[in-house]
Amino acid sequence: ASAAIQRYVGLGHALNATALRAIGSRYLCLLNATQLEAIHPPSLRLVSLDPSACSQETKNLLYQKAKEAFSDQRRFPAYYELILPYLGGAPAEDLKALSKDDVNMNITTFVTLRRDSLMELTPREVQGLLGINLPELAQWQDRAPVRDWILLQKQRELDQLHLGLAGGTQEGYINIVTPKFPAESSAPLGTVAVALHLLPALLLGLLLVSISS
Repeated sequence: ASAAIQRYVGLGHALNATALRAIGSRYLCLLNATQLEAIHPPSLRLVSLDPSACSQETKNLLYQKAKEAFSDQRRFPAYYELILPYLGGAPAEDLKALSKDDVNMNITTFVTLRRDSLMELTPREVQGLLGINLPELAQWQDRAPVRDWILLQKQRELDQLHLGLAGGTQEGYINIVTPKFPAESSAPLGTVAVALHLLPALLLGLLLVSISS
């Protein structure tokens, strides 16, 4: 399928609505960045695609195409339904704008948003996005990505949602969030642990040398 798409594009054919229908959601994720960029945005108005299984890069590129395709509908309630399949690639600023539109996003869509975008949302903005579905947030408070989002929020602001969410930062404190993925390192874990253990002593030694000189 990937070879066929490559051959089709290589012959100079456009990725218009007819081509996108043939590719469909089944093979959509096979498109590379160059092919995605070649999509004519208005074509997305004529097809129904689901990029949820694609890579984050693909979702990001398709969202920008969809945003351009439906830009003339931005002021109408129908815009949310049109852009909904592509929201997995939406940046934080666009989600913040949607939070003011009473879209009543369901929790399934919310937890599949771009992680970096979701982490930038305030409790008030999350309330605006979820609307009548806000109570469902409590069911996810012990699961990613909601758990990670809670850790970044002020507990006082979480309390204002009246959902019983716990784990936010208290006034005057900062939560230290453990990264989901370990930092890349070629050193064995034992070596890293020893290095961290010796770090205070090394720093103290450097300080004494600096003072004596």
